[in-house]
Amino acid sequence: MIVVVAPGQGSQTPGFLEPWVADPAHRARLESFGEAAGLDLVAHGTTSDADSIRDTAIAQPLIVAASLLSAAALLEGRADRVGAVAGHSVGEFAAAAIAEVMTEQEALALVRQRGLAMAEAAALVPTGMSAVLGGDADALAERLVELGLEPANVNGGGQTVVAGELNNLEALAADPVRGSRVIPLQVAGAFHTSYMRPAVDRVRSAAAAIEARAPRIRLYTNHDGTVVTDGARAIELLVGQVASPVRWDLCMESMAADGVTGIIELLPAGALTGLAKRGLKGVPTVAVKTPDDLPAAIEMLENA
Repeated sequence: MIVVVAPGQGSQTPGFLEPWVADPAHRARLESFGEAAGLDLVAHGTTSDADSIRDTAIAQPLIVAASLLSAAALLEGRADRVGAVAGHSVGEFAAAAIAEVMTEQEALALVRQRGLAMAEAAALVPTGMSAVLGGDADALAERLVELGLEPANVNGGGQTVVAGELNNLEALAADPVRGSRVIPLQVAGAFHTSYMRPAVDRVRSAAAAIEARAPRIRLYTNHDGTVVTDGARAIELLVGQVASPVRWDLCMESMAADGVTGIIELLPAGALTGLAKRGLKGVPTVAVKTPDDLPAAIEMLENA
């Protein structure tokens, strides 16, 4: 079973879409995605600087558009070869569109509202996120309670992203759990935590206009790693995910239990194939970063 996965926020880099928009068909598709999101995604993917595309309200639709752009090139005439799809954080919106729970345009319009809502919530209190690598999980959980921090992404392979107020994150970095390393992340707020609750209602309101459809491809949820079979439930989980932890570790456990034989990560790829190498050891991976990576991904699909 080949699983196609879509990355989350932080995977974008300046100019990462330049090799894609050199193809007129890819450029036209990205322009249409930009119209749905109300942003110039061609400019943001080619000439915007790092600070611009780090802005939550821009980064989220840009990443989803990039994943859908590479998915269109990869899956044309081959969608039936995909065993399952999943997305990490905002990548779940791309996964939902690939599974046809919603259209690509609906996903981009919704994720634009998500980005705006989360940016507004992040501005209320100075917060951030840090990756914690290694260390004892129980000891980390105790330390988070002591410091008033929350686990935001439980990624598996010994990696947990924690979030909360900046002074508390600094305290964790100054006195980490034994055997762990704390790396501050360049994000605007404490995503997937209680600090994002003010954003949930706005995302729910925007999602109400979507007529959800049952997934046409097996779809794993960040909520608990299970397979979602009902479209309305899939959208409900996408809304709630804004203020609840991403359990990518459980997604990978489900993939393993279901017999995953290969992972293809969509643009802008790298983070999830890295996690798979630790959490799904021995499973072949392909990271689609440029059009030159498509042949290897297509070969993996066609040989499934």
